[in-house]
Amino acid sequence: MNHRLLCHALLLGGVASGTMAAAAEPQLALTVYSSARPGGIPAEWYRPLPGTGTPAASALPGFALVRMDRDLELPRGRSRQQFSDVAALIDPTTVQFRSLTDPAGTRVLEQDFQFDLVGMQKLLSRYVDQAILVERADGERTTELRGTLLSAHDGLVLRGADGQVHALNQWSGLRFGELPGGLITRPTLAWEVQAAKAGTHRSRVTYQTGGITWWADYNLVFSEGADANSGFVDLGAWVSLLNQSGTGYDNARLKLVAGDVNRIQPEMPLPMRRKTLEVVTMAAADGFTEQAFFEYHLYTLGRPATLPNNSTKQIELFEATPRVPARKRLVYAGAAGYGQGGEPLLERDYAPAANTRVEVWLSFRNDRASGLGLPLPAGRVRVAQLDRADGSLEFIGEDALEHTPKDEDVRVRLGTAFDVVGERRQTDFQLNTRGRVMEEAFEIRVRNHKEQAVAVVVREELYRWSRWQVIERSQPFAQQDARRIEFPLQVPADGEAVVTYRVRYTW
Repeated sequence: MNHRLLCHALLLGGVASGTMAAAAEPQLALTVYSSARPGGIPAEWYRPLPGTGTPAASALPGFALVRMDRDLELPRGRSRQQFSDVAALIDPTTVQFRSLTDPAGTRVLEQDFQFDLVGMQKLLSRYVDQAILVERADGERTTELRGTLLSAHDGLVLRGADGQVHALNQWSGLRFGELPGGLITRPTLAWEVQAAKAGTHRSRVTYQTGGITWWADYNLVFSEGADANSGFVDLGAWVSLLNQSGTGYDNARLKLVAGDVNRIQPEMPLPMRRKTLEVVTMAAADGFTEQAFFEYHLYTLGRPATLPNNSTKQIELFEATPRVPARKRLVYAGAAGYGQGGEPLLERDYAPAANTRVEVWLSFRNDRASGLGLPLPAGRVRVAQLDRADGSLEFIGEDALEHTPKDEDVRVRLGTAFDVVGERRQTDFQLNTRGRVMEEAFEIRVRNHKEQAVAVVVREELYRWSRWQVIERSQPFAQQDARRIEFPLQVPADGEAVVTYRVRYTW
């Protein structure tokens, strides 16, 4: 069915009853907050949902604080003012209106958010028992049928001027006399304003809206160094913004907040106390600058940005940083994922079946000595490596990065090594329940099928109980936390290396 709505009064009715002649250019500012898990926005959310034309806006993990400044002509006394260029997913309880010209003499008596938007079915329902004109196409010929609309359910039921009733399943166009009262074309904010002074008022409207979020995307290019375990990364960083809030933002001053902001407070902006500001220029003069703000980090774009509705925009977060020292790390965790319970684990065969996978990690230091030293907001890290055979970049893995302060390590899990495998087996188990003592021994083998030696970290979880002591070991280890130890291991080319140890548990 081809429905073409022809409503001559649709735009003539308008939505603004208040005078809105602007004497100065309106200004728009947008602060975007995100709780997006790095890499957690499915690609299909970037577009309307199939078959609906509707984006998944309500599910986006983020929100924005919108601030609009514009000039309004306010009469002395009470008047009604309306704004129609607002987000469809606005939280109306967060709306604030105030006059910057005369804040003491201007106050809001009432405010409304109107969202009864015009649509085909809604317009038809309002015209039941009223006259409409229906156009029907028959080849190249168009006929018109004028009458009273009796029903708009499962087609149209129309009573013509001659009294005959027509049931229509197809039509090419409809004409209505005017836009019924109460219907609007866009979501609208309305205020009853009491002004002590007549004239031009610079006015500010602020509100929160959903359907908008941001995250960081990091692109790393890894180059091998002098040995198999060292190298460099070239790091580029971008901000990705997804706007499905129901309106676009033209030439807005853009700020991004990195950190976990509690939204219990109903008032915006949040009552944040400014700490000592350390402002870091992250890109060119008109790019992002970063500063500490309360317990968060604030990224401010030095130039206006335009975010159309239902769009994704990417902006460079900071200039690409070349040759950041990095290390490739192979980790074998044969019993990863087993945790300690509320009592000692005494079953002999509790030891899990060991996996053989050796994980590949890439790490670098986020400090000034490495060319960085910037707070890195959470995002997705994609890593590529140059194929020297043809000079192309090939994807080698990706991972999620949590908010990372300066002077901390960045660790990226790339995948599983192909030519290095591990094997873990329990070699002894002894239990003395009367003496409350348990001993367990393991042998861990790592085999390297490469033509060069590799360094592997053997990570062991001491999962049976919290009180433990390693009483025998084939080589030194480092304790990482209350129940994790690591053995550094050198595995020769096309060979293997073995780690053995015995641990005693008491309770």
